[in-house]
Amino acid sequence: MAHREGSQVSGSGPVGVGIIGAGVISDQYLSNIVTFPDLKALFVADIDLDRAAAQAAKYGIAASGTVDELLANPDIEIVVNLTIPAVHVEVATRAVEAGKSVWTEKPFSLDRESGLGLLAKAKAAGVRVACAPDTVLGGGLQSARRLIESGTIGTALTGLTLFQSPGPESWHPSPEFLFAVGGGPLFDIGPYYLTTLVQIFGPIAKVTATSSTATPTRVIGSGPKAGNVFPVEVPTHYSVLIQFESGQSAQSVFSFESKLQRAGFVEIAGTDGTAVLPDPNIFDGDTVVWRGPDDSETFEPEGAMLGRGTGVAELAQAIRADRPERASGELAYHVLDAMVSIAESAERDESIDVVSSVVLPPVMPAEWDPRVATL
Repeated sequence: MAHREGSQVSGSGPVGVGIIGAGVISDQYLSNIVTFPDLKALFVADIDLDRAAAQAAKYGIAASGTVDELLANPDIEIVVNLTIPAVHVEVATRAVEAGKSVWTEKPFSLDRESGLGLLAKAKAAGVRVACAPDTVLGGGLQSARRLIESGTIGTALTGLTLFQSPGPESWHPSPEFLFAVGGGPLFDIGPYYLTTLVQIFGPIAKVTATSSTATPTRVIGSGPKAGNVFPVEVPTHYSVLIQFESGQSAQSVFSFESKLQRAGFVEIAGTDGTAVLPDPNIFDGDTVVWRGPDDSETFEPEGAMLGRGTGVAELAQAIRADRPERASGELAYHVLDAMVSIAESAERDESIDVVSSVVLPPVMPAEWDPRVATL
Protein backbone atom coordinates (compact mmCIF):
# COMPACT_ATOMS: atom_id res chain seq x y z
CA MET A 1 0.00 0.00 0.00
CA ALA A 2 2.92 2.35 -0.47
CA HIS A 3 2.20 5.56 -2.36
CA ARG A 4 2.60 5.14 -6.10
CA GLU A 5 5.54 6.93 -7.62
CA GLY A 6 4.42 9.33 -10.30
CA SER A 7 0.78 9.33 -9.26
CA GLN A 8 -1.15 12.47 -10.02
CA VAL A 9 -3.31 14.40 -7.58
CA SER A 10 -6.40 15.60 -9.41
CA GLY A 11 -8.17 18.91 -8.89
CA SER A 12 -10.56 19.85 -6.15
CA GLY A 13 -14.26 19.21 -5.76
CA PRO A 14 -16.33 16.09 -6.48
CA VAL A 15 -14.73 13.43 -8.65
CA GLY A 16 -16.31 12.77 -12.04
CA VAL A 17 -17.40 9.15 -12.54
CA GLY A 18 -18.37 7.15 -15.61
CA ILE A 19 -19.97 3.71 -15.44
CA ILE A 20 -19.24 0.99 -18.01
CA GLY A 21 -21.80 -1.80 -17.85
CA ALA A 22 -25.52 -1.22 -17.30
CA GLY A 23 -26.44 -4.75 -16.27
CA VAL A 24 -28.02 -6.24 -13.17
CA ILE A 25 -25.43 -5.01 -10.66
CA SER A 26 -25.39 -1.42 -11.96
CA ASP A 27 -28.55 -0.59 -10.01
CA GLN A 28 -26.79 -1.34 -6.74
CA TYR A 29 -23.89 0.93 -7.65
CA LEU A 30 -25.84 3.76 -9.23
CA SER A 31 -28.39 4.07 -6.46
CA ASN A 32 -25.51 4.96 -4.12
CA ILE A 33 -23.10 6.78 -6.41
CA VAL A 34 -25.66 9.44 -7.32
CA THR A 35 -26.17 10.21 -3.60
CA PHE A 36 -22.50 10.49 -2.55
CA PRO A 37 -21.49 14.17 -2.62
CA ASP A 38 -17.82 13.46 -3.33
CA LEU A 39 -18.82 11.73 -6.59
CA LYS A 40 -20.45 13.17 -9.71
CA ALA A 41 -21.93 10.56 -12.05
CA LEU A 42 -21.53 11.88 -15.59
CA PHE A 43 -21.96 9.01 -18.07
CA VAL A 44 -23.25 5.44 -18.46
CA ALA A 45 -21.83 3.27 -21.25
CA ASP A 46 -22.83 -0.18 -22.47
CA ILE A 47 -22.64 -2.21 -25.67
CA ASP A 48 -26.46 -2.07 -25.49
CA LEU A 49 -26.99 1.66 -26.01
CA ASP A 50 -30.68 1.50 -25.10
CA ARG A 51 -29.86 -0.15 -21.79
CA ALA A 52 -27.23 2.49 -21.05
CA ALA A 53 -29.70 5.26 -21.85
CA ALA A 54 -32.36 3.70 -19.64
CA GLN A 55 -30.02 3.48 -16.66
CA ALA A 56 -28.80 7.05 -17.17
CA ALA A 57 -32.37 8.32 -17.30
CA LYS A 58 -33.40 6.26 -14.26
CA TYR A 59 -30.69 7.83 -12.10
CA GLY A 60 -30.70 11.34 -13.54
CA ILE A 61 -27.31 11.05 -15.26
CA ALA A 62 -26.90 13.50 -18.11
CA ALA A 63 -25.22 11.35 -20.75
CA SER A 64 -24.95 7.80 -22.03
CA GLY A 65 -23.45 6.05 -25.03
CA THR A 66 -20.38 4.09 -26.04
CA VAL A 67 -17.24 3.25 -24.12
CA ASP A 68 -15.22 5.42 -26.51
CA GLU A 69 -17.44 8.39 -25.76
CA LEU A 70 -17.07 7.85 -22.03
CA LEU A 71 -13.29 7.58 -22.19
CA ALA A 72 -13.08 10.76 -24.27
CA ASN A 73 -14.83 12.78 -21.56
CA PRO A 74 -12.12 14.82 -19.78
CA ASP A 75 -14.30 15.38 -16.70
CA ILE A 76 -14.41 11.66 -15.87
CA GLU A 77 -11.61 10.74 -13.45
CA ILE A 78 -12.84 7.33 -12.28
CA VAL A 79 -14.28 4.61 -14.50
CA VAL A 80 -16.52 2.12 -12.68
CA ASN A 81 -16.05 -1.14 -14.56
CA LEU A 82 -19.15 -3.35 -14.19
CA THR A 83 -18.55 -5.58 -17.20
CA ILE A 84 -18.44 -9.39 -17.15
CA PRO A 85 -15.28 -10.99 -15.67
CA ALA A 86 -13.90 -12.07 -19.06
CA VAL A 87 -13.36 -8.42 -20.09
CA HIS A 88 -12.53 -6.81 -16.73
CA VAL A 89 -8.84 -6.36 -17.58
CA GLU A 90 -9.49 -5.31 -21.18
CA VAL A 91 -11.91 -2.56 -20.14
CA ALA A 92 -9.78 -1.45 -17.18
CA THR A 93 -6.71 -1.27 -19.40
CA ARG A 94 -8.51 0.97 -21.89
CA ALA A 95 -9.52 3.27 -19.06
CA VAL A 96 -5.98 3.41 -17.67
CA GLU A 97 -4.59 4.16 -21.13
CA ALA A 98 -7.08 7.04 -21.33
CA GLY A 99 -5.67 8.46 -18.10
CA LYS A 100 -8.55 7.37 -15.88
CA SER A 101 -8.44 5.65 -12.53
CA VAL A 102 -10.58 2.51 -12.34
CA TRP A 103 -12.89 0.85 -9.87
CA THR A 104 -13.46 -2.66 -11.21
CA GLU A 105 -15.87 -5.35 -10.16
CA LYS A 106 -14.35 -8.59 -8.95
CA PRO A 107 -12.55 -10.69 -9.89
CA PHE A 108 -9.61 -8.35 -10.54
CA SER A 109 -8.53 -10.49 -13.48
CA LEU A 110 -8.69 -14.13 -14.55
CA ASP A 111 -4.96 -14.85 -14.46
CA ARG A 112 -1.82 -13.55 -12.83
CA GLU A 113 -0.19 -12.21 -15.98
CA SER A 114 -2.98 -9.86 -17.01
CA GLY A 115 -3.51 -8.74 -13.42
CA LEU A 116 0.14 -7.82 -12.96
CA GLY A 117 0.13 -6.15 -16.37
CA LEU A 118 -2.81 -3.95 -15.39
CA LEU A 119 -1.11 -2.90 -12.15
CA ALA A 120 2.08 -2.03 -14.02
CA LYS A 121 0.23 0.03 -16.62
CA ALA A 122 -1.67 1.94 -13.94
CA LYS A 123 1.56 2.71 -12.08
CA ALA A 124 3.22 3.93 -15.28
CA ALA A 125 0.21 6.12 -16.08
CA GLY A 126 0.03 7.54 -12.54
CA VAL A 127 -3.55 6.39 -11.99
CA ARG A 128 -5.23 4.04 -9.53
CA VAL A 129 -6.85 0.65 -10.02
CA ALA A 130 -9.11 -0.37 -7.12
CA CYS A 131 -11.41 -3.36 -6.92
CA ALA A 132 -14.47 -4.89 -5.32
CA PRO A 133 -15.47 -6.21 -2.92
CA ASP A 134 -16.08 -2.99 -1.02
CA THR A 135 -18.29 -4.92 1.40
CA VAL A 136 -15.15 -5.21 3.55
CA LEU A 137 -15.30 -1.41 3.95
CA GLY A 138 -18.83 -1.58 5.38
CA GLY A 139 -19.60 -1.02 9.03
CA GLY A 140 -20.31 -4.70 9.61
CA LEU A 141 -16.93 -6.16 8.70
CA GLN A 142 -14.96 -3.08 9.75
CA SER A 143 -16.54 -3.27 13.21
CA ALA A 144 -15.64 -6.95 13.38
CA ARG A 145 -12.06 -6.16 12.43
CA ARG A 146 -11.87 -3.45 15.10
CA LEU A 147 -13.16 -5.91 17.71
CA ILE A 148 -10.62 -8.57 16.77
CA GLU A 149 -7.74 -6.09 16.61
CA SER A 150 -8.69 -4.78 20.06
CA GLY A 151 -8.19 -8.26 21.54
CA THR A 152 -11.85 -9.10 22.16
CA ILE A 153 -11.22 -12.78 21.29
CA GLY A 154 -7.57 -12.76 22.33
CA THR A 155 -5.20 -13.76 19.55
CA ALA A 156 -7.01 -14.82 16.38
CA LEU A 157 -5.88 -18.35 15.48
CA THR A 158 -8.10 -19.99 12.88
CA GLY A 159 -10.89 -19.18 10.46
CA LEU A 160 -13.82 -21.08 8.98
CA THR A 161 -15.94 -19.84 6.07
CA LEU A 162 -18.83 -21.55 4.31
CA PHE A 163 -20.70 -20.59 1.19
CA GLN A 164 -23.03 -23.31 -0.03
CA SER A 165 -25.93 -22.84 -2.44
CA PRO A 166 -27.66 -24.64 -5.32
CA GLY A 167 -26.27 -21.98 -7.69
CA PRO A 168 -27.39 -18.64 -9.15
CA GLU A 169 -29.10 -19.98 -12.28
CA SER A 170 -32.46 -20.13 -10.45
CA TRP A 171 -32.67 -16.33 -10.00
CA HIS A 172 -30.19 -14.70 -12.40
CA PRO A 173 -31.75 -14.02 -15.83
CA SER A 174 -28.40 -14.48 -17.65
CA PRO A 175 -26.27 -16.75 -15.45
CA GLU A 176 -24.10 -18.32 -18.14
CA PHE A 177 -21.04 -16.18 -17.33
CA LEU A 178 -21.19 -17.35 -13.71
CA PHE A 179 -20.44 -20.89 -14.90
CA ALA A 180 -17.80 -19.89 -17.48
CA VAL A 181 -14.09 -19.23 -16.98
CA GLY A 182 -13.82 -16.48 -14.37
CA GLY A 183 -17.02 -17.60 -12.70
CA GLY A 184 -18.04 -20.51 -10.55
CA PRO A 185 -18.23 -20.26 -6.77
CA LEU A 186 -14.48 -19.66 -6.41
CA PHE A 187 -14.11 -16.58 -8.64
CA ASP A 188 -17.63 -15.24 -8.15
CA ILE A 189 -17.99 -15.70 -4.39
CA GLY A 190 -14.43 -16.33 -3.23
CA PRO A 191 -13.32 -12.67 -3.28
CA TYR A 192 -15.76 -11.76 -0.48
CA TYR A 193 -14.58 -14.47 1.89
CA LEU A 194 -10.88 -14.46 1.02
CA THR A 195 -10.63 -10.67 1.23
CA THR A 196 -12.28 -10.84 4.65
CA LEU A 197 -9.83 -13.51 5.84
CA VAL A 198 -6.88 -11.47 4.57
CA GLN A 199 -8.20 -8.43 6.44
CA ILE A 200 -8.14 -10.50 9.65
CA PHE A 201 -5.05 -12.71 9.26
CA GLY A 202 -2.92 -10.92 6.67
CA PRO A 203 -1.52 -12.28 3.39
CA ILE A 204 -2.04 -15.89 2.29
CA ALA A 205 1.09 -18.04 1.97
CA LYS A 206 -0.16 -21.46 0.82
CA VAL A 207 -3.36 -23.21 -0.24
CA THR A 208 -4.45 -26.84 -0.63
CA ALA A 209 -7.74 -27.57 -2.40
CA THR A 210 -10.05 -30.12 -3.97
CA SER A 211 -12.86 -29.44 -6.41
CA SER A 212 -15.77 -31.09 -8.21
CA THR A 213 -18.38 -30.37 -10.89
CA ALA A 214 -21.86 -31.64 -10.13
CA THR A 215 -23.38 -31.56 -13.62
CA PRO A 216 -22.13 -30.68 -17.12
CA THR A 217 -25.08 -28.37 -17.80
CA ARG A 218 -27.50 -26.10 -15.91
CA VAL A 219 -30.96 -24.69 -16.69
CA ILE A 220 -31.90 -20.99 -16.47
CA GLY A 221 -34.76 -20.69 -13.99
CA SER A 222 -36.08 -17.15 -14.50
CA GLY A 223 -36.42 -14.31 -16.97
CA PRO A 224 -36.87 -14.36 -20.75
CA LYS A 225 -34.38 -17.23 -21.19
CA ALA A 226 -36.00 -19.50 -18.58
CA GLY A 227 -35.68 -23.15 -19.58
CA ASN A 228 -32.53 -22.64 -21.65
CA VAL A 229 -29.79 -25.19 -21.03
CA PHE A 230 -26.17 -23.97 -20.92
CA PRO A 231 -22.78 -25.65 -20.30
CA VAL A 232 -20.85 -25.62 -17.04
CA GLU A 233 -17.19 -24.85 -17.81
CA VAL A 234 -15.69 -24.64 -14.29
CA PRO A 235 -15.79 -26.58 -11.02
CA THR A 236 -18.88 -25.84 -8.95
CA HIS A 237 -17.44 -26.83 -5.56
CA TYR A 238 -14.12 -26.12 -3.82
CA SER A 239 -12.90 -27.23 -0.39
CA VAL A 240 -9.81 -25.28 0.67
CA LEU A 241 -7.18 -25.26 3.41
CA ILE A 242 -5.43 -21.89 3.76
CA GLN A 243 -2.18 -21.03 5.52
CA PHE A 244 -1.31 -17.39 6.14
CA GLU A 245 2.13 -15.80 6.27
CA SER A 246 1.53 -15.31 10.01
CA GLY A 247 1.23 -19.09 10.49
CA GLN A 248 -2.49 -18.95 11.20
CA SER A 249 -4.92 -21.04 9.14
CA ALA A 250 -8.45 -21.24 7.77
CA GLN A 251 -10.79 -23.66 6.03
CA SER A 252 -13.22 -22.53 3.32
CA VAL A 253 -15.97 -24.09 1.20
CA PHE A 254 -17.24 -22.39 -1.96
CA SER A 255 -20.07 -24.38 -3.52
CA PHE A 256 -22.87 -24.20 -6.08
CA GLU A 257 -23.72 -27.84 -5.30
CA SER A 258 -25.71 -27.72 -2.06
CA LYS A 259 -29.49 -27.78 -1.74
CA LEU A 260 -28.96 -26.59 1.83
CA GLN A 261 -27.91 -22.95 1.63
CA ARG A 262 -25.30 -21.64 4.03
CA ALA A 263 -24.29 -18.16 2.93
CA GLY A 264 -22.36 -15.62 4.91
CA PHE A 265 -20.73 -17.95 7.43
CA VAL A 266 -17.42 -16.55 8.71
CA GLU A 267 -16.05 -17.70 12.07
CA ILE A 268 -12.78 -16.58 13.66
CA ALA A 269 -11.55 -18.58 16.65
CA GLY A 270 -9.14 -16.96 19.10
CA THR A 271 -7.42 -17.78 22.37
CA ASP A 272 -10.19 -16.11 24.43
CA GLY A 273 -13.29 -16.49 22.27
CA THR A 274 -14.80 -17.10 18.86
CA ALA A 275 -16.23 -14.32 16.69
CA VAL A 276 -19.03 -14.98 14.20
CA LEU A 277 -18.74 -12.23 11.62
CA PRO A 278 -21.41 -10.69 9.36
CA ASP A 279 -21.99 -12.02 5.85
CA PRO A 280 -19.02 -10.74 3.79
CA ASN A 281 -21.37 -10.06 0.87
CA ILE A 282 -23.23 -7.33 2.78
CA PHE A 283 -22.21 -4.06 4.39
CA ASP A 284 -23.88 -4.37 7.79
CA GLY A 285 -24.56 -7.09 10.35
CA ASP A 286 -23.74 -7.84 13.98
CA THR A 287 -20.66 -9.64 15.26
CA VAL A 288 -21.38 -12.28 17.90
CA VAL A 289 -18.55 -13.23 20.24
CA TRP A 290 -18.73 -16.59 22.03
CA ARG A 291 -16.69 -17.17 25.18
CA GLY A 292 -18.35 -20.48 26.06
CA PRO A 293 -21.29 -22.71 25.02
CA ASP A 294 -23.79 -20.50 26.85
CA ASP A 295 -21.82 -17.25 26.93
CA SER A 296 -22.22 -14.96 23.93
CA GLU A 297 -22.24 -11.22 23.38
CA THR A 298 -23.62 -9.38 20.36
CA PHE A 299 -21.86 -6.27 19.05
CA GLU A 300 -23.81 -3.99 16.74
CA PRO A 301 -21.92 -2.49 13.80
CA GLU A 302 -20.65 1.06 13.65
CA GLY A 303 -19.87 2.87 10.44
CA ALA A 304 -21.22 3.31 6.93
CA MET A 305 -23.49 0.49 5.73
CA LEU A 306 -24.78 1.86 2.45
CA GLY A 307 -23.89 -0.74 -0.18
CA ARG A 308 -21.92 -1.03 -3.40
CA GLY A 309 -20.25 2.13 -4.53
CA THR A 310 -18.83 2.77 -1.06
CA GLY A 311 -15.38 1.84 -2.35
CA VAL A 312 -15.69 4.29 -5.26
CA ALA A 313 -16.25 7.13 -2.79
CA GLU A 314 -13.27 5.99 -0.68
CA LEU A 315 -11.13 5.80 -3.85
CA ALA A 316 -12.15 9.33 -4.84
CA GLN A 317 -11.18 10.68 -1.43
CA ALA A 318 -7.86 8.82 -1.59
CA ILE A 319 -7.06 10.35 -4.98
CA ARG A 320 -7.78 13.87 -3.72
CA ALA A 321 -5.81 13.30 -0.49
CA ASP A 322 -2.89 11.66 -2.32
CA ARG A 323 -3.02 8.60 -0.05
CA PRO A 324 -3.46 4.88 -0.83
CA GLU A 325 -7.01 3.64 -1.30
CA ARG A 326 -8.12 0.80 0.98
CA ALA A 327 -9.67 -1.54 -1.61
CA SER A 328 -6.52 -1.43 -3.69
CA GLY A 329 -5.59 -3.27 -6.83
CA GLU A 330 -2.65 -4.75 -4.93
CA LEU A 331 -5.02 -6.28 -2.37
CA ALA A 332 -7.33 -7.53 -5.13
CA TYR A 333 -4.39 -9.01 -7.02
CA HIS A 334 -3.23 -10.91 -3.94
CA VAL A 335 -6.72 -12.40 -3.56
CA LEU A 336 -6.74 -13.22 -7.29
CA ASP A 337 -3.35 -14.89 -6.93
CA ALA A 338 -4.76 -16.97 -4.06
CA MET A 339 -7.81 -17.99 -6.12
CA VAL A 340 -5.69 -19.02 -9.10
CA SER A 341 -3.51 -20.98 -6.69
CA ILE A 342 -6.60 -22.70 -5.26
CA ALA A 343 -7.72 -23.71 -8.75
CA GLU A 344 -4.21 -24.98 -9.55
CA SER A 345 -4.04 -26.92 -6.29
CA ALA A 346 -7.31 -28.70 -7.02
CA GLU A 347 -6.27 -29.47 -10.59
CA ARG A 348 -2.76 -30.71 -9.69
CA ASP A 349 -3.66 -32.38 -6.38
CA GLU A 350 -0.87 -30.57 -4.53
CA SER A 351 -0.34 -27.59 -2.25
CA ILE A 352 0.50 -24.32 -4.00
CA ASP A 353 2.54 -21.45 -2.57
CA VAL A 354 0.97 -18.01 -3.06
CA VAL A 355 3.87 -15.88 -4.26
CA SER A 356 2.35 -12.40 -3.93
CA SER A 357 1.88 -10.52 -0.69
CA VAL A 358 0.23 -7.28 0.38
CA VAL A 359 0.37 -4.67 3.13
CA LEU A 360 -3.06 -4.36 4.70
CA PRO A 361 -4.85 -1.00 4.72
CA PRO A 362 -5.69 0.63 8.05
CA VAL A 363 -9.11 -0.06 9.56
CA MET A 364 -11.85 2.42 8.60
CA PRO A 365 -12.71 5.06 11.22
CA ALA A 366 -16.15 4.29 12.65
CA GLU A 367 -17.28 7.83 11.85
CA TRP A 368 -16.43 7.67 8.13
CA ASP A 369 -19.54 8.26 6.00
CA PRO A 370 -19.58 8.64 2.20
CA ARG A 371 -22.78 10.70 2.50
CA VAL A 372 -20.71 13.49 4.05
CA ALA A 373 -19.01 15.86 1.59
CA THR A 374 -15.26 16.11 2.11
CA LEU A 375 -14.01 17.42 -1.25
